[in-house]
Amino acid sequence: MNNSSGPSSIQLIIPLVMLLALILGLSYMIPGLTATQTLAIGGGIAVFIICLASTEAALYILIFSMLLSPEFIVGTTEGASLGRGVTLRMDDFIILLIGLGWLAKMAVNKELGVFLRTPINKPIAYYLLACLISTLLGSLFLKVDLKTGFFFVLKYFEYVLIYFMAANHLKSKGQARNYVWALLITCVIVSVVGMLQIPESGRVTAPFEGEVGEPNTLGGYLVFMLSITAGLLLTTTSLGLRLIYGSMAFLFIVPLLFTQSRTSYLALILAGMAFLWLSEKRLIVLIAFIFAGLLLPFVTPKVVTERLSFTFTQREQRGQIKVGGATIDTSTAARLHSWGGVTRDFKKHPVLGFGVTGYGFIDAEYFRVLIETGLIGLFMFLVLLSSIFRLAYRNLKEATGSFDRGLSMGFLAGFIGLLAHAVGANTFIIVRIMEPFWFILAIVIMLPELESEVPKAEGAESIAQGKKRIR
Repeated sequence: MNNSSGPSSIQLIIPLVMLLALILGLSYMIPGLTATQTLAIGGGIAVFIICLASTEAALYILIFSMLLSPEFIVGTTEGASLGRGVTLRMDDFIILLIGLGWLAKMAVNKELGVFLRTPINKPIAYYLLACLISTLLGSLFLKVDLKTGFFFVLKYFEYVLIYFMAANHLKSKGQARNYVWALLITCVIVSVVGMLQIPESGRVTAPFEGEVGEPNTLGGYLVFMLSITAGLLLTTTSLGLRLIYGSMAFLFIVPLLFTQSRTSYLALILAGMAFLWLSEKRLIVLIAFIFAGLLLPFVTPKVVTERLSFTFTQREQRGQIKVGGATIDTSTAARLHSWGGVTRDFKKHPVLGFGVTGYGFIDAEYFRVLIETGLIGLFMFLVLLSSIFRLAYRNLKEATGSFDRGLSMGFLAGFIGLLAHAVGANTFIIVRIMEPFWFILAIVIMLPELESEVPKAEGAESIAQGKKRIR
């Protein structure tokens, strides 16, 4: 009798070997661990078991950990002034555990796969390959620290793994809605935590960012999530949902203002302008713009206006530069100086650059990609971005349901905002922005293939056929 429908002995052996190795490793480590470390390992084992039992539950854990998990520095690049920290966060380990759980499932069920075929697979692969090759060459011939460069490139692979895990597991519109709600609830929690920081009179940052926060990071994240919320608000026909989305939008914008991030303000403006182009309710969007423009001078917090004027009114200090007749503050001047250094130095290694982490710190995504991965890397990066944009725009035009249109439109507007944010920040490598970005991207790309409410057996068959159709 043919048993091909069941798992082979080799497929069953693989997860057993993994479990045995884990048990042996723990038995060796536990006697020397502290109580906190033991609890952390116990939590990791619990997450791994959850991953084996339910990938969906593990993905919900990942969603909430994206912005609500602590981080710690494990290393830095050479040169304290120009270097940057290599950070690990709790969600890094959760992604690893989910990945191991998924591999164990694949060992038992050969029908499962890691890399679902989607239209952006090739652009992703080409860009990651450019990053990897430039970093390896930089470690061999230049000054790239291989360990640091490896961890940074590994982050890029981590974002892609989130994308594929989410895309692989999506089966219905209801499931997609639940994931989006989980992401919005996470943003609500982050916003409340941010608002609690306002009385401290400092710049608002995301939770658990250590001693030195990154307001610019929180600003970029809030612009993206605010865009998602606005897209859903503009397309829903439910009065109750309009009230919920409207309340969320107001909640998100308050801590966004208090980040005092000028780059995020620019991103917010361009994301808002994108709705004038993308939305069918352009008149409503235009009225909202005019109303906001008239109201802002009276309601804008003083710290925001001071932050904006600081660009040109900073007291005379060393490091400022003059543009025309205006004096630019030291922070903006430092960015402009770094851009000038990139345009000068990239000529030394124009093809594949200095390698990831091979050139010190550049707080501007496009210049950083150019200097680290050269013209080839920059070209592949722009191809990837344009592929994402074209695919999301196509899905928006073909969408029929209000949720599909709202999410696709919100994603596109948020994406445009992030493209502007990347002028003054390393937006597309920032963990707290990219993890939700790639997760929502997976949902947007899979929306045309997802079923609404169908019987379980029929739905599973339709999804399997739909995923095969994706090119």
